[in-house]
Amino acid sequence: MFEKKQYIYSETMGVCKVADIVKLSMKKEAGEGVYYYHLKSVSDKAQDAYIPVEHHEVLLRELISVDEAGAYSKEELEKMPKLRQEEVAFVLKSLDQK
Repeated sequence: MFEKKQYIYSETMGVCKVADIVKLSMKKEAGEGVYYYHLKSVSDKAQDAYIPVEHHEVLLRELISVDEAGAYSKEELEKMPKLRQEEVAFVLKSLDQK
């Protein structure tokens, strides 16, 4: 389970911040509901999504490590999908800010 304010990778949105973990219910009366991650895209501030905490169909995972990000060659980066390129850049930029 991811934590609130954690940065993660979503296969559909790229690098996201877990803005919140909320319980949503389809019924009007309070009671049973399902927990969702409220994700906000880092690269597109207008994009956000609600993904179920359990049994989600979208791949969600922790970000790659700084070592992994630094190990990619320029050629490898150019062949990667855009969202993966953004993840590598985000991880390396985070290192620069420390």
